[in-house]
Amino acid sequence: MKFTLPKWYDLHAHFRQDELLPATIQSHLAMGCAGILAMPNTKPPVTRVSGKNTESYWTIESYRAELEAAGNSKLSEIIVPLYLTKETTADMIFEGAKSGLLKSCKYYPPHGTTNSEFGAPIKTYMENGVLAAMEEAGIILNIHGEEHALHGEDYFGKNSNAEDFFYRERVPQIAEKFPNLKIACEHITTKTAADFVSQASDNVVATITPQHLLYTVADLLQGLKYHLYCLPLVKFDEDRQALLGAATDTGNTKFFAGTDSAPHTHKATACGCAAGCFTGLIAPQLYAEAFNLSEQNFDAFKNFLCLNGPKFYDLPISDETFTLEKKSQEFENLKIGGQEVTLLTNGLNRPALSWSLSQND
Repeated sequence: MKFTLPKWYDLHAHFRQDELLPATIQSHLAMGCAGILAMPNTKPPVTRVSGKNTESYWTIESYRAELEAAGNSKLSEIIVPLYLTKETTADMIFEGAKSGLLKSCKYYPPHGTTNSEFGAPIKTYMENGVLAAMEEAGIILNIHGEEHALHGEDYFGKNSNAEDFFYRERVPQIAEKFPNLKIACEHITTKTAADFVSQASDNVVATITPQHLLYTVADLLQGLKYHLYCLPLVKFDEDRQALLGAATDTGNTKFFAGTDSAPHTHKATACGCAAGCFTGLIAPQLYAEAFNLSEQNFDAFKNFLCLNGPKFYDLPISDETFTLEKKSQEFENLKIGGQEVTLLTNGLNRPALSWSLSQND
């Protein structure tokens, strides 16, 4: 089987900085990406819109230029969200929107994932005018949907978890208070989140990663396969099935690809495990595997991978194409100088993928 598709947008991915940047950008170009939404949790974070980078903050303007240079200007669209912190103001939102550089803002729960210690509780932005300014200016809210400061059973338990709580309590409040705010619920992992997005207004959409469509917490824990460790954590099969049902629905217009691909040269550290699965080079193949791609569900797959995301972000559908073919393909890990970034599938001891990808001239 062969399927030809327009080049797609990865609307949630991490590319890091310094020597990692060219390699991670090239890994996305190699898998048929037309454009990207690059996360702003660099060191230091992207907390200003324009101007030059400083020791305490980076800017959208400067980081975007670095991403473009790393890709040799081959990416047609690059979106860098503004990292929301306690210092973010409504005036910054209006000025950024007027400049044309600011398209979206990123909410991180404080200390909720890699380099998220600069964030503030979501209530901060609901009350200080930032979300109101975003709604008025047409700026998208990219949201890492987990409640901060939960512990034990509340964080990850049999009956609830940090994401489940956030989509039962916080996001409904945001959507009710700011009905015209466009919200991208990123890397959702639970049935609760999938159900909320499905029932919400057209202003509310969600990205889903390949790992959350393919794996559960059992896959992570059996043998402690730490290359599958990401945040939010993979959940249970009921959740995975709900995500898969939403993504593969023939009428789906609200769910689309965002890999959350996150490169780490050292996953296991002295104080724990770095969060993030690296799916550069292999994401479309993994999505095809999750969909069990066939002639019968090709249209749903094309909507999910290539059409729904750019429609929400008002991006052009690419005229260029790539081809997925049902045949085995293997990949080596990403080598950067003397360091190595392990692909998720290699970390799971399954180097051969069931789908291969080729670029079309």
